[in-house]
Amino acid sequence: MNLEAFLHNLHFDIEKIYPPEWEVDWDDAPLAYKLYRGLPVVPLSLEIPLTLEGWETPAKPDTRKIGAFLWYVFGLTQLSQSVFTLDNSETTTDLIQSYRRFVPSGGALYPNELYVYLKLEDLPAGVYHYDVAHHHLVLLREGNFDSYITRALGNRCDLSSVFGTVFVSTMFWKNFFKYNNFAYRLQGLDAGVLIGQLLEVAKRFGFASGVYFQFLDQAINHLLGLSAQEESIYAVIPLSVEPTVWSTSGSDTDFILSSKELSIQLTAIETDQYVRSQRVKEFPMLTKINEASMLESTREFRHFKAQQSMNDEGEAVALPHVKRVPYDLASACRQRYSPGMDFVLGKISQPQLAALLQEATDSYTYRNDLDQPHKKHESRVSLYGCLYNVEGIRDGAYYYDSPNHALRQVHPGDHRLQLQYGMSLDNVNLCQVPLCLHVAGAKDHLTTALGYRGYRIQQMEAGMLVQRLLLAASAIGLGGHPLLGYDVSLCDEIYKMDPKGKTSLIQIPIGPYRHRPWLRGSLHC
Repeated sequence: MNLEAFLHNLHFDIEKIYPPEWEVDWDDAPLAYKLYRGLPVVPLSLEIPLTLEGWETPAKPDTRKIGAFLWYVFGLTQLSQSVFTLDNSETTTDLIQSYRRFVPSGGALYPNELYVYLKLEDLPAGVYHYDVAHHHLVLLREGNFDSYITRALGNRCDLSSVFGTVFVSTMFWKNFFKYNNFAYRLQGLDAGVLIGQLLEVAKRFGFASGVYFQFLDQAINHLLGLSAQEESIYAVIPLSVEPTVWSTSGSDTDFILSSKELSIQLTAIETDQYVRSQRVKEFPMLTKINEASMLESTREFRHFKAQQSMNDEGEAVALPHVKRVPYDLASACRQRYSPGMDFVLGKISQPQLAALLQEATDSYTYRNDLDQPHKKHESRVSLYGCLYNVEGIRDGAYYYDSPNHALRQVHPGDHRLQLQYGMSLDNVNLCQVPLCLHVAGAKDHLTTALGYRGYRIQQMEAGMLVQRLLLAASAIGLGGHPLLGYDVSLCDEIYKMDPKGKTSLIQIPIGPYRHRPWLRGSLHC
């Protein structure tokens, strides 16, 4: 299968990307976190703040603060047990146990890992892996790598004024073992949800940040000791509390460097890792498209031109102006809940809907290396929604016109049954859901402008918006459940997206819910 067909089927015809006799070997499942063996470790403080209200004053952090930051971004936060099957004829019930984090993940498999380059006064400068199982930092390389990382980013960020840089990776096997080739779509979305959480937590800790999607892949992987056949970096995020040069857009035409030229300046490192699986299968399509997505030279870095919105037609429904939701991020994270079959139908008020949409889109704005500097850019992902039982708004499919804070009607009527018929699994009763939102993006998945790297960037940006939606929903007492098992073509038809060159990327039912019977225990340090 060529890569164009692979991406098309990954989005529109999922069945074609699965082998005919694919079976999940649960007994040989990998761990949901990576473990290094035989390397120096730095235990992080177990004193974690219980609240994250407001934004802290920018100040260079110490190891204790970095530990709290990493825990809120991606640490283990909860152990849960819930009923897997319930048969009245049986005397016993099956329980499923899982370790949870503040971000959602397909199947709770968490295919991403976090690495950090830190320069703190109470810690040796170097590159570390965040060991979530033990809340430790594992030292991979000691030393100052400002120049190396700066050049890997194309001289577009002044690393000398940055105290830390986060690298978000994807370990392919961690969810390929269950989802096969469909894992590629999940991995980009999971990385985006994680980045969205990281940016929100960074704001509360007083850290300035910027997301670099374009960098010399092999050079960064080499720095961290990663094999691109198993794991690869998807995003690089510098963190600063000092004035920093964020030349995030374009490339320096006077500075051309290749991954190979940069990598030879550092010796390779070899590490011993434990993943638990005894039989790691090959995933040739994932490695093939990952290789095709890599940037070998800074000459390949690109940026987007500012575009105007193409969704200004349709009857406009002005939403009430509301103040941004002043919520405690820590509380919203703890209360975030994916209801599944536990949605209960209730009326949504216009102020609730306005607060949800405004908070999600306003908080989504972020510094990145795709947009031209000093120009206002239309977001590459947007929000649509099928609304039912919303106070003062007729049932129908709408586009959210964010700049004007208004809904534009696309298709009137109650679409809940259509959406339900489009589900591949009946794991959510959409007839009980007042808001079924869809994040949409370009139908070519940005591949025209960015090649195959564009697909995963689009999935990450969609995931970043999803996490903002989930946090905003939690802050106003609603639940949200991200779904990929739905008929994309059906949703595109409901929203009349084809003429606009858009497609639906992920479905998020949002509404009131009741808690399911499960046993939960906090893992707060």
